[in-house]
Amino acid sequence: MRMNTRATGAQKEEQVCACLLSEDVRIVARNFRNRQGEIDIIGYDGPYLVFFEVKYRSGKSRGSAAEAVGAAKQRKICRVADYYRFLHHCAEDTPLRFDVVAVDGDNMQWIKNAFDYVR
Repeated sequence: MRMNTRATGAQKEEQVCACLLSEDVRIVARNFRNRQGEIDIIGYDGPYLVFFEVKYRSGKSRGSAAEAVGAAKQRKICRVADYYRFLHHCAEDTPLRFDVVAVDGDNMQWIKNAFDYVR
């Protein structure tokens, strides 16, 4: 029996969190959302405030997981990141990074600095 998409996504996010924690990432928020959109995981990797997008694909029929984070999604993530930074009074000089954790089947790939900040 197949799990529904939301349950599968939640399970993959749990796996990604475990992996990030094992790499000494300090997770400060999960599923942070506002009316602009949602960021899956927010954490600190050393001095970097990192906004993580988790993408999962069970097969290749719809392309790879990493390919699913296009320009529109990147803009949305950046807008939500701006709101998070405002809400939490993050210093202007806090180094930022936008990472993607692509999960294709059982293969997990952490793509650091996957995209630059876009307006």
